[in-house]
Amino acid sequence: MATAKRASRDDDPFNRVLSLSQKVFVRSRNGKATKIVQERYLRTDIPCSSQLCSVCALHPPKDSYGAVRPFVLSSEPLSLRLWGRHYIVPDTNTFVKAMDLFEHKAAFYDVIVLQTALDELRNLSLPLYNRLRALTASAEKRFYVFHNEFRQETYLERREDESINDLNDRAIRTACLWYMRHLQETVGSDAPTILLLSNDRDNIAQAKKMGLTCSNLEGYVKELPDADTLMDMIVVQDDSVPGQTKSIYPEYYSTTRIHGGIAEGLLHQGILTISQYNYLEGSVAVAGFERPLLVLGRESLNRAMSGDIVVIELLPRDQWKSPSTKIIDEEALAKNDNPDGEGVDANIVSAVERQALIEQAHDAQNKSAEFRIQPTAKVVGMVKRNWRSYVGHVDAASFSADATGSRRQASVFVIPMNKCIPKIRIRTRQAASLLGQRILVSVDTWDPRSRYPTGHFVRLLGNIESKEAETESLLLEYDVQYQPFTQSVLDCLPAEGHNWVVPDDKSNPGWKSREDLRDLLICSIDPPGCQDIDDALHARVLPNGNYSVGVHIADVSNFVKPDTAMDTEAAVRGTTVYLVDKRIDMLPMLLGTDLCSLKPYVERFAFSVIWEITPDATIVDTKFTKSVIKSREAFSYDQAQLRIDDKTQTDPLTEGMRTLLRLSKILRKKRMDAGALNLASPEVKVQTDSETSDPMDIEVKQLKETNSLVEEFMLLANISVAAKIYESFPQTAMLRRHGRPPHTNFEVLMDQLRVCKGMQLRDESSRALADSLDTCVDLKEPYLNTLIRIMATRCMLAAEYFCSGTMAYPEFAHYGLASPIYTHFTSPIRRYADVIVHRQLASAIQYEPLHPSLRDKPKLERICTNINRRHRAAQFAGRASVEYYVGQALKSKQMDAEGYIMKVFSNGFVVFVPQFGIEGRISLRDLANPEPPSIFDEEQYMIIVNPESKTKTELQLFDKVVVHIDTALEESTGKRKVVMSLKAPIVS
Repeated sequence: MATAKRASRDDDPFNRVLSLSQKVFVRSRNGKATKIVQERYLRTDIPCSSQLCSVCALHPPKDSYGAVRPFVLSSEPLSLRLWGRHYIVPDTNTFVKAMDLFEHKAAFYDVIVLQTALDELRNLSLPLYNRLRALTASAEKRFYVFHNEFRQETYLERREDESINDLNDRAIRTACLWYMRHLQETVGSDAPTILLLSNDRDNIAQAKKMGLTCSNLEGYVKELPDADTLMDMIVVQDDSVPGQTKSIYPEYYSTTRIHGGIAEGLLHQGILTISQYNYLEGSVAVAGFERPLLVLGRESLNRAMSGDIVVIELLPRDQWKSPSTKIIDEEALAKNDNPDGEGVDANIVSAVERQALIEQAHDAQNKSAEFRIQPTAKVVGMVKRNWRSYVGHVDAASFSADATGSRRQASVFVIPMNKCIPKIRIRTRQAASLLGQRILVSVDTWDPRSRYPTGHFVRLLGNIESKEAETESLLLEYDVQYQPFTQSVLDCLPAEGHNWVVPDDKSNPGWKSREDLRDLLICSIDPPGCQDIDDALHARVLPNGNYSVGVHIADVSNFVKPDTAMDTEAAVRGTTVYLVDKRIDMLPMLLGTDLCSLKPYVERFAFSVIWEITPDATIVDTKFTKSVIKSREAFSYDQAQLRIDDKTQTDPLTEGMRTLLRLSKILRKKRMDAGALNLASPEVKVQTDSETSDPMDIEVKQLKETNSLVEEFMLLANISVAAKIYESFPQTAMLRRHGRPPHTNFEVLMDQLRVCKGMQLRDESSRALADSLDTCVDLKEPYLNTLIRIMATRCMLAAEYFCSGTMAYPEFAHYGLASPIYTHFTSPIRRYADVIVHRQLASAIQYEPLHPSLRDKPKLERICTNINRRHRAAQFAGRASVEYYVGQALKSKQMDAEGYIMKVFSNGFVVFVPQFGIEGRISLRDLANPEPPSIFDEEQYMIIVNPESKTKTELQLFDKVVVHIDTALEESTGKRKVVMSLKAPIVS
């Protein structure tokens, strides 16, 4: 039952408020009825937001600060032949079907987003809802949210026996009718048309009866300029292949069966990961199993893609296998599939795929060591698809020349850059013009009747191999937020801009509770050319013979406040992304490279950790304080090293750096004695032209003692801060952990070292692992120890941010650093986690009260999830950028280089070349034509080529070889890859 009463604040009709009190009776468990009263306030002052409307302009909306909000809908909207000037009102399913279209810059401006559609979209798809909210925040696109459910004339009550869907459709039609009449009354005969977009025939039919102007999505798009491109962007609803009537994949289990199976332990769920060496092999890590569960073959993978959260069923023990020992590329086995007819009477597994699986499969009892055997499973359900937009290129082999110049849609395959993603079938009118181009596509469906998923074209990125297209491709592929900062974010910057300075007057609020440390001899030590300087250090002798050592960190939280547009944007971006030729900032450049950056010779706000340390590096006292500092110098690692080593330099600043270096060596030894790991990763630096950013040279990064100096004190600061914020906020401290890897992660590497090098690797503790890594040395091959450390690093778990209240204290430990507690505090310019930690530390020292959001454990967990994902994406994007530039740098060069075999397969091997930090696959078919005979000895990690010939060649894991290096455009990914060929003789 609902009752209404009307309340009026004044005589202005646009300020009337209608209050509806709705009584709802809910029966409780004890059988009694409880009355719940819900109130909804209806208004008549919600504007249409058209710049043509003179009536609504009399009472413009205001923000929370009292500033007038500009009207969104243009006075000169797009005019088309059929509808003239018009505003668009899409229904919910139109947003679902065409969000890429709405985001496109070539069309879809002046859109009225009804509250009904927005709320319904949020229930259907949170990612789509977030994308639509982003559009409504964009001043350029002119998307206006009209709260129809709070305007008196457009509010509707649900009719008896009316479904929610029917109510929503009726609400959308009612809002369109109000808009049409409102603009006709206020603007007159020249009022823009209100155009309802819907693909629901019944909805359109009823709308036409009401006198509304309607169109389906395809009909509207056909009238737009560049219609061919835009039509390709509409989501495909039916991806079945013509002529294919039966499913070729198994149907997923019912929801009831899945829930029951998981509850009984018969089914399991986890994230599917596809092997980068074999597209027919996936794995799912499941709690309770020592090793990941293998999923082998198309049928068992059952339409799941890498990253999907899947439900799997364990197969019988006699079907358990070892991971593939063969490199299997999709393009090599499925190159001639027809996108129009690949499913006609198709088998789920092609003959060549089945043969490949038979060849690589191993009998669990007779041919493989027990530690190699993994449980196998099959996908029987889907928890959550990880579908997103994928970068790829059109497979020229799937394109029919007959389609050239035709306006009809043709089916083609798009091959994603990521080899772990299957080919995607799209229908496009522009196939010919897309050849040789990088494009972005989205996956829409994967019908059980089709071997491949179906998607749609999103947009063109540019020519394959062009620097602009390849850079944008890797940013999109790893979901890096690279769009320019919005005006609302820039509005959060200090009004003084680059002229902002630390106030002279210490009574200024900026000086509140800050310590004046400008007299300290502070300096920064960073990579050459660093502009976003997060950290600086000092050391000086105390009267008692101890040292005062300080780490001073940019006080970003002074400028980035909670609940602001800038804070929201930084939280979304999560981290700064460093590419070879550019940096994608987490914060606007004004802050990152100027106002927050601890540049030399200028005063800056900082957050300082200051220790009293004895000569043997024992910490006597720790102090945390907000401060004002003035850095004396900004050194590169090389410059600092040269100054420290120059015995003629005896000034206090240099002596301070020498003290820091001496103490850092003691701290490092203490860490190593405690079991900290000294791991390695292949790191090279690409030298680029300062004007064109074209690659010029490649060099291996050389680490100086000053690198370690900075690292040790940053680690010490992070550990000290972690302990402080956990003490103050045991349930919500932002921390970082590195879990101990399971023994099974090291089993293969242990066996490889034992068999191939007679070396022993132990992993019962981090100390045991560190000590045994130190013994894995071959005096004839000095680089071998580094290679082993690189391989050991790949056995580790990923470090991750977490909220302290989500796990027990023993699980806080950082395995790699051998520290019981750890966080990130020292890089707030480039990491959002550090910004959170700064706020928590500020509250812990009573500098300022803790913002309520930092006591909200669920919200902090969501932040951790996002920044963990962003951190990994930034790492992958950075490596992909280096890979691209290394390929370009070697494009016109051919050379020989030394490398090491780091993987052996039955049909090839992988070589790592330290000089360029790259890995390359060499297949047996690359050694000779026809492919030479070979024997693969899995137990000895060896492949013997031409075993019965005088040219017999034995290739074993860790062998040092000479390879010829060239580059080629890889057909499967469209990326320029380093191509290696084996040269004789093999270096023994």
